[in-house]
Amino acid sequence: MNTSMHTDIRIAPLTRLEDFERCVVVQLETWGYGDGDVVPRRIFMVAQRIGGQVIGAFDGDTIIGFVMSLPGYRDGQPYLHSHMLAVLPAYRDGGLGRRLKLAQRDDAIARGFNLIEWTFDPLEIKNAYLNIARLGAIVRRYEPDFYGPSSSPLQGGLPTDRLYAEWWLRSPRVTGLLRGEPETLQILERVIVPHTIYQWKQDEQQRSLAHALQRRNREALQSAFHRGLTVIGYERDRDGNGSFLLGAWNEPDEA
Repeated sequence: MNTSMHTDIRIAPLTRLEDFERCVVVQLETWGYGDGDVVPRRIFMVAQRIGGQVIGAFDGDTIIGFVMSLPGYRDGQPYLHSHMLAVLPAYRDGGLGRRLKLAQRDDAIARGFNLIEWTFDPLEIKNAYLNIARLGAIVRRYEPDFYGPSSSPLQGGLPTDRLYAEWWLRSPRVTGLLRGEPETLQILERVIVPHTIYQWKQDEQQRSLAHALQRRNREALQSAFHRGLTVIGYERDRDGNGSFLLGAWNEPDEA
């Protein structure tokens, strides 16, 4: 199923307990989490009540995806931490994740926020492409094993390494990209994620290859960040391989 074929998909804030209960179901169907990893309905309620966001995607009256954030504060600046974005498997690859993020951005700007952050798996190629190339997030922090062991089979038993996406909502980079304006990037280094990573993670006999790649890319990205480089772009080639593009980030944080 492709969401581009469903013109009745609508995006709207979620406020009711039954909506939050449905978000729990969507998590389970998206990632196959165990009880220790699933976010309970009460956390969605708290997020919605304390200034965060819970925004849903509806096919008719059924919630088929959502994005949830919590308010944060660091270095004298308030921001939103986008903790989770889920879309049911049957509705992927039609732009719904991007629509949810853009709704999140609109709401955040209307409330005076300049920054939304979230973490994502450096080995997930489609997600990295969306975050960096399609939304305009930058990356300059890496956290090994951020969540500890995961019950999701999609993790393949690997440590839950995460990159921090910084989405400077009003920056010229983001606003230009969302208008479809091409960006000239000066790339100094690349870090490659082969598309075979998905096969390696799910095949017990090849999982050592996935572990080795994760360690190698972790060291490469941490080294680049330590030397002042930033992920400013992401590419996918015709074979489905991904590449983090690293260079200088000169745009002021106040943008």
